[in-house]
Amino acid sequence: MLTAQARYQDPMEPIDSSQYAAQLAQFSMVEQQVQTNELLGSLYGSASTGNMTGLAGWIGMEARTMAPAHFNGAPITVSPNPASVSDEVYLVVRDEAGERVQRIALPVSAEPFQWQGIDDQGAPLPEGVYEFSVESYVDGELVLGEPAETYARVQEAQVSGGETILILSGGMAIPASSVTALRSPMEGPG
Repeated sequence: MLTAQARYQDPMEPIDSSQYAAQLAQFSMVEQQVQTNELLGSLYGSASTGNMTGLAGWIGMEARTMAPAHFNGAPITVSPNPASVSDEVYLVVRDEAGERVQRIALPVSAEPFQWQGIDDQGAPLPEGVYEFSVESYVDGELVLGEPAETYARVQEAQVSGGETILILSGGMAIPASSVTALRSPMEGPG
């Protein structure tokens, strides 16, 4: 446009050089803005692709979280964190209704425990969602009672409201920010 304007200007009344420079600067700014918009669009597209690639990395992994765990007959790995001063530690298991279904003595250790889903009489507990907590005692007095972390397989990862949400086996939805560890899946159904 500037070239056409310069070519067809009236030689008797040439364009003011300051107006010409101002127009040139405006066109330069518009061109830079167009390039910036194209670059931002490109970055957004690659970020979206990268974000989806990152989400795909969660699928099939086992995530450790304090969320209740779905029991489907396969053992559930529980990660207790008892008070180090404890002399007795118990794993308390509650069903979906919040009823205590089991209380198991554990060693005073943060070593993972494989909960088999078998009641005190040796019968398998029904499939469903169970909540785990650890009670730590010193001389028979409760000094710490807190939720225990469990591992569950990630079935789906999605972005909702700018936050990554993980869908665990059994349909439990948790924010990715609540995951404290990831591991490769253990053998068996998840």
